[in-house]
Amino acid sequence: MIKLRGHHIFCLLGYRGMGYSEEYVANMTKIHTILREKPDTMIQIIKGPDHLCRKFPEDQPYHCEDKGIYIRDKEIVKRLGLKFSDVLPWREIERRIRIHVKASDIEVVCETCSWRSYGFCEQGVERVIEAKGLMEVEQK
Repeated sequence: MIKLRGHHIFCLLGYRGMGYSEEYVANMTKIHTILREKPDTMIQIIKGPDHLCRKFPEDQPYHCEDKGIYIRDKEIVKRLGLKFSDVLPWREIERRIRIHVKASDIEVVCETCSWRSYGFCEQGVERVIEAKGLMEVEQK
């Protein structure tokens, strides 16, 4: 089972192999690939640092405990009709995205995210809405 916080659901949609460090990218690519290849993988929605936060580099400002991140998590969990501690397959998360999310939600919910300017997350939402799933990312 993979433990994810709310905003990382959106991050995974737009993930393109970029991140804070090589170790962080390797971890995120591994999780992203599992979800893309095995959409029945169980996800537990958690409040606070998750399996992706574990590999956040120690030499950078740790934002995983910032109040704004918790607010973003809560908004995304609510938007998907979930609650913290829910356990469900990734496939069901994608289904809820198709029903409850539109690409333009990224600019509102993720307004302060430094990665938003790339536009990848909006593209990822559109892919899920079109039932194309997560985009393949080359593993390094």
